[in-house]
Amino acid sequence: MSVRVPSMSVLPPVRRDRVIAQLPQCYSKKAAVQTKDEFNFKVKTACQEQRTGTVGFKIAKVIVVGDLAVGKTCLINRWDTAGQERFKCIASTYYRGAQTIIIVFDVNDVASLGHARQWLEDALKENDPTNVQLFLVGTKKDLSSPAQYSQIEQDATKLAEEIKAEYWALSSLTGENVKEFFFRVASLAFEVNVLAEIEKSGSRHIGDVIKINSNSNSLYATSKKKQSNCCQ
Repeated sequence: MSVRVPSMSVLPPVRRDRVIAQLPQCYSKKAAVQTKDEFNFKVKTACQEQRTGTVGFKIAKVIVVGDLAVGKTCLINRWDTAGQERFKCIASTYYRGAQTIIIVFDVNDVASLGHARQWLEDALKENDPTNVQLFLVGTKKDLSSPAQYSQIEQDATKLAEEIKAEYWALSSLTGENVKEFFFRVASLAFEVNVLAEIEKSGSRHIGDVIKINSNSNSLYATSKKKQSNCCQ
């Protein structure tokens, strides 16, 4: 009887409730980064063939911005500069190199939605607008009446369309849409990273081992020649 020993995975174990098998759908197709139902075909193929290389180890930088007390801290643990002038240098470092920007507002506070453009403008000073994914997120949905929420949703959706962001509404208190939102953000960031690796690798597959065959004598000769030139 023969026993087949499975190869060791280079990836750490993942809890089953954190596994994303299908592309999480957008909250509203009126304002979405993309409305497709599945992952990009190239990404699916790379995952099925286990050729995503070290993409899974990459950290996508996600920043969360918005007015004070709109629910950012409840949404995710982050720095909260509250727009204070003395934190400008910290904010600059915090913004720089972001792959995803989440602009948070309180669905019960119209003014916080109005400030979304300024938060986005500040964040984009340190980033290339063509290389970031934007999300406009309304929090504290549980505190809003249906009529009140309906009105601000129209305004938020319109703004999201204008700034080319994906709109979401959720409640940190009840957990409504929180998991779905972060799965969506993680999935889209992962897809972008894999596609970028595929583009860089060209005809090669992600995860391929590149072997370099060289003549040790010629390398020694080259090294020796360089050394003698250096000493002249």
